[in-house]
Amino acid sequence: MKMERRVALKSMAVAMGAMAGLPSWASGWNKSAVAKGRLLSADQSKNLTMIVETIIPKTDTPGAGELGVGDFVQKMVKDCYDAKAQASLASGVSNIDEQSIQRFGKSFTDASKEQRLQILSEIEKGSDAVQKGFFSMVKNLTIQGYMTSEYVMTNITHYEMIPARYHGCVPVKKG
Repeated sequence: MKMERRVALKSMAVAMGAMAGLPSWASGWNKSAVAKGRLLSADQSKNLTMIVETIIPKTDTPGAGELGVGDFVQKMVKDCYDAKAQASLASGVSNIDEQSIQRFGKSFTDASKEQRLQILSEIEKGSDAVQKGFFSMVKNLTIQGYMTSEYVMTNITHYEMIPARYHGCVPVKKG
């Protein structure tokens, strides 16, 4: 019996340590929380913003670019990924811009919505493992960033820190 308690306490300590180690800004974040974590140049940041906006465009709700998800992606890669992934982000964003210039004669940010979507679709379906890995990382972080943004958590999913209510004085009907 003592051995099981030790294992349980050890597991609980590891879990608490892991929770304390997670970045506190990664849940319910807002633009000002991630503005300091730039990994890319200004032009690359604009391209990344356009990439995330192409993945989750503006409809009747704000798009990923408008919510600052590009900054979230940069901050997550800078703080939580290794140097290889950081280099992959920078080179992947630059490669997308180069592809846009070669194919359409204009940068990715200046390309039309259809042209941007075409480039991203071809990368996702292509055979280049490095580009597919880059796009998969950006796409996953875009979805995570969008779904955990302050706007989505408060206006769409109506996140409650502590769900359920306690109503201490409720009349009880005898049946």
